[in-house]
Amino acid sequence: MTISDLGKPKNIFAIDSSTNSIAFSHFVDGELIRWGKIRFTGQDVYQKAGDACKKVYAYSKQFPVEFVVIESAIYANSPKTAMHLALVQGSIMGALYMNNAKKIVSTSPVQWQNWIGNKRLTEAEKQQIKEKAPGKSNSWYKGQERLFRKQRTMRIINTRFDIHLDDDDVADAVAIGWFSRENWSKLITEPKNS
Repeated sequence: MTISDLGKPKNIFAIDSSTNSIAFSHFVDGELIRWGKIRFTGQDVYQKAGDACKKVYAYSKQFPVEFVVIESAIYANSPKTAMHLALVQGSIMGALYMNNAKKIVSTSPVQWQNWIGNKRLTEAEKQQIKEKAPGKSNSWYKGQERLFRKQRTMRIINTRFDIHLDDDDVADAVAIGWFSRENWSKLITEPKNS
């Protein structure tokens, strides 16, 4: 252990969640030891939230989780989508606390993305996208910008950890875990996490 490791948790479980799955990474003693995706089943959001609770509980029973970082939900165009994500995230957090998680905090997408070096696209990068596919709608271009950043996150994570991820949600979860490991004291002192 080095002086820079003081105050950092030894066991971090990082989550990028949706209403259908969680992508996760698990760091122990600063090392990435496990990553993947857990998919939820159910006919509606309530069944999926219940399935999320059961599956995350089983994971954290088999592989103890102490500290958790979940990507905070950002504004969605639909209040219904935001409500559904809140239900699933609540189920996930409940399952983790039932298995003795010590602390759960959140981080915003922009916070961890900037830290790993995946800042917003430059005007030149945006222009390249428009030149490759002229005449598309603004929402189409925004989707392409999002895809561009997700691909860049995968390249950064695959290089940094010498792994070969092809799932952008799992790459996001690894990035969240890496960011959290290195910025834990900042995360726990933010007003939203106090």
